[in-house]
Amino acid sequence: MRQAGRYQKAYRDLAQKHPSFRERSEKTELIVEISLQPWKSFRPDGVILFSDILTPLPGIGVDFEIDDNKGPLIERTFRTKGDLGRLAPIDVEKMSFVGESLRALRAETSGSASSSSGGGPPPAVLGFVGSPWTLATYLVEGASSSTYKTIKSMATSGGAPGKGKTSEGQQILDGLLSHLAEAIGDYACYQAEAGAHAIQLFDSWGGQLPPHQWDEWSRPYLARVISKVKAKHPTVPVTLYANGSGGLIERLGQTGADVVGLDWTVDMADARRRLGGEPSSSGTGKAVQGNVDPVALFGDEAAIEGAVRDVLRKAGTRGHVLNLGHGVLVGTPESGVAKMFDLSKELVYAKA
Repeated sequence: MRQAGRYQKAYRDLAQKHPSFRERSEKTELIVEISLQPWKSFRPDGVILFSDILTPLPGIGVDFEIDDNKGPLIERTFRTKGDLGRLAPIDVEKMSFVGESLRALRAETSGSASSSSGGGPPPAVLGFVGSPWTLATYLVEGASSSTYKTIKSMATSGGAPGKGKTSEGQQILDGLLSHLAEAIGDYACYQAEAGAHAIQLFDSWGGQLPPHQWDEWSRPYLARVISKVKAKHPTVPVTLYANGSGGLIERLGQTGADVVGLDWTVDMADARRRLGGEPSSSGTGKAVQGNVDPVALFGDEAAIEGAVRDVLRKAGTRGHVLNLGHGVLVGTPESGVAKMFDLSKELVYAKA
């Protein structure tokens, strides 16, 4: 999950000096400074690139703005065949600040230990991208949505699922998603080539689809992104996260992703069972990430420790990345974040 943000005083102070989110997420020196803020404070095992899932859109010819109150805004939506003609093959050089930031983060952390006491390896540098479906929701709706009425209507305009993409709306949506899959795959590879040790792939709004629609309108395009990354960078792990994905867990594990990110509404033991258990040398099971409830960090130290121990106990001893089940919430006490990171270094799985 994104580490940096408004819960940190250092970030709020910087945001006052640089009020534009686009500036903070597209200016190399600011990206590096913000990305390192949580690492300098808590010494986690990974440093996450400070960016946004919409960052690559200008690289395919799509302009957007981010309003402080309304969120992302896209004036020229993509709802017709003619609209698809405005899409360009991705030009990753338009996101050169991302590559520069990843290289700088590697350089900044390469000789540093992940423990404040001086032990442990350097932290992993993590890149991230949004899924084709999630990006498409913004391109079609033009903004954040609570219903996704327009894009869902396009997806269902051909009648029953599994009959092929027969309607004009479905064909337009398939064209949009296919273009995004190619572009995001290239963008993820660009991040790996710039120094990202791993890639996080966020299907943030995939959980808004019923499972049978997710199978048709998110999963195939996710698989294309992951296949492209694994073909060019087979040793770079890909973590796939979909918010509200309790009904999709088995499906997430079948996309080719190396790790399945779990939100806090899923019981870790149940998720392990549904994904075939802990990873084994025989190829069964799947690595998982998560899934402490972010609200737990508002509690006292005993409550935080209880929440972390519950996840560790249910996760088992192999193939688990301890994390929250979502990003750090605005207003979270920094002391609560620090406590969770301390526990991650103190506790041992078999004794949790």
